[in-house]
This record gives sequence, structure tokens and C-alpha cells, in this order.
Amino acid sequence: QEQLVESGGGLVQPGGSLRLSCAASGRAFSSSSMGWFRQAPGKERRFVAGINWSGGVTHYADSVNGRFIISRDIAKNTVYLQMNSLKPEDTAVYYCAADVLRYREAIRTAAANYADWGQGTQVTVSS
Repeated sequence: QEQLVESGGGLVQPGGSLRLSCAASGRAFSSSSMGWFRQAPGKERRFVAGINWSGGVTHYADSVNGRFIISRDIAKNTVYLQMNSLKPEDTAVYYCAADVLRYREAIRTAAANYADWGQGTQVTVSS
């Protein structure tokens, strides 16, 4: 069974950092672009960051550009999201997912293009 499992969320003060992990099992996701999305209460799920299948291309939402870094370890079948300078507006449930098309160079930002969603991990930024 294909599965993505997120971890690393928690409560952090404004200005702090967290590192999220997305571990894949069931199949290798090495041919898929991977995306991180987030969903705050009462809001739609939105793109945060993405990395292509080779790791050579990344793309970020304007709201996190310069603060978040996405990376992947193909050998470990894991994708990471390093989040720095966190703000209260970053509070949300964070999800990872795989692009349904393989070997794409460009990163797609629409959630409808992704599948194999994990269960999510809560990130709360508050003093």
C-alpha cells in the first residue's frame, strides 16, 4: 500500500524553526515531484513548496519564500521541509503529496494534481 507519513510538527514560538519529514512507503516516489501543502481552519488547502523528481528544481509560495527550504533524500524515500522564522500565520496542518505525473521538471501548485496524501502534521506558531 502506497503511503506518505508526515512528522515533525509541534508548537513553536514566533521566530522559531521546525523540520517536517515526509516518509514514503509502499513504492518509491523517486520519479515523482513532491509537494508540501497546508490547511488552516476554515481555509482551503494551499501549496507551500515543491521539489521535482531529481531534486534539481524547487518552487515556493511567496508567503514562505526565503524562510522555508524543501529537500529530498531519494535513498531514504523521504522529503523534508525546513521551516525558519516561523510566523503565527504559518499555523496549519501540513500535508505532503506526490504529483500524479512522473518525471516532471516543473513544479505544479494545484492540489488537484497530487495524490497519496499523508494524514498531516499540525504546526502551531504561538507565544
